[in-house]
Amino acid sequence: MSDTTSTSMDTVIGRMVVEKGLATQGEVDQCMMLTESAANDGKDVGGLSGMLISQGIVTQAQLQRLKPELDEQKSSRQIPGYQMLSKLGAGAMATVYKAKQLSLDRTVAIKVLPQKHSNDPNFIQRFYDEGKAAAKLNHANVVGPYDVGQAGEYHYFVMEYVDGRTVYDDISSKGAYREKEALNITTKVAEALSHAHEAGFIHRDVKPKNIMIANDGTVKLADMGLARAVSDREAAEAEAGKAYGTPYYISPEQIRGEIEIDFRADIYALGATAYHMVTGRVPFEGANPSAVMRKHLSEELEPPDHINEDLSSGFSEIIEICMAKSPKKRYGTTEDLLHDLQAVNRGEPPIIARKMVDLSSLAALEPDDTQVLPVQRVGSGSAGSSQSLTEQPLFWVAMGEAAAIIVLIAVLVISLSG
Repeated sequence: MSDTTSTSMDTVIGRMVVEKGLATQGEVDQCMMLTESAANDGKDVGGLSGMLISQGIVTQAQLQRLKPELDEQKSSRQIPGYQMLSKLGAGAMATVYKAKQLSLDRTVAIKVLPQKHSNDPNFIQRFYDEGKAAAKLNHANVVGPYDVGQAGEYHYFVMEYVDGRTVYDDISSKGAYREKEALNITTKVAEALSHAHEAGFIHRDVKPKNIMIANDGTVKLADMGLARAVSDREAAEAEAGKAYGTPYYISPEQIRGEIEIDFRADIYALGATAYHMVTGRVPFEGANPSAVMRKHLSEELEPPDHINEDLSSGFSEIIEICMAKSPKKRYGTTEDLLHDLQAVNRGEPPIIARKMVDLSSLAALEPDDTQVLPVQRVGSGSAGSSQSLTEQPLFWVAMGEAAAIIVLIAVLVISLSG
């Protein structure tokens, strides 16, 4: 490590121990002076960390607890051509920073793979797959990719910076959306998904945290981290039996780890997201992720307009069709979903959803050919008892009509022969 890099990291460590209340600024300054003096004398004291420990200001255990955060700070300073401005967020898969791309003088977002995953080929491959998937999409409602690469031991993905908030932020701070706004956001995300589906990709993780609302109102679908090409049979078979997605919004077929996952999984997740937007609560709740996913598989969905009585029946019907447990009972194309969303936005009924509901109702009413249905007694007698055919009044009505037709035919024959 160069002297410049060491000094830079000492500055980061000094700031962190002060921010965490482990040392005063005066103590840090004093240790910095002692460290520099030791370095000038050719002594290796282990940098500021070693000096803080040797002076009894912090312990080895305290510094060890700061290591994950120090690793993040280190990674944020190791990508050439970019100036890190602030940390935007962190998850299990990556940390995202706001940064300036120096060559073009523009603000970007940079996703950095955590150091703990940097030696895992599966994580690295998925990280680069995300960049490749995003690069194949070019849509106003999809966060745009700029670059993906490696700097030293760090893997990074540079993308469009969206100055705004997420749908999840809005729900958390303000509760349920008004229908008009929820309809607009759902429609824009459906347009983004339609573009992705036409390009042969499924997102597999549509949820409120992955929908950005820019300060100018633009809606952006983010995070292609779980995106997969529908044609990638090898990846599908490798993931068989594993549930990839977020429990509150995941489709039943993803929970079962089925190989044949298609665009209808995204339609389900968008329906679950819209449900959360208009009701202020997730479709299914449970004590743990497994309990939530079991409900996605088997529990009947409470219609959203039963929770939010101000919600139109049309939008409620769309959400319910999106969240049908069987993919076959959801929209047949993303374009069909868009057609209904646009109709409800104009104040018209969702024709496709209603046709699907009607067909489903007819199918439920259709009798089983193998089932013998008892004939109900009409009039007096015990309910539910059976009768022979000739005991039923409708039989004699039918027989009378048949006899009348026969007589009419006979009269016509006689008149014609005469």
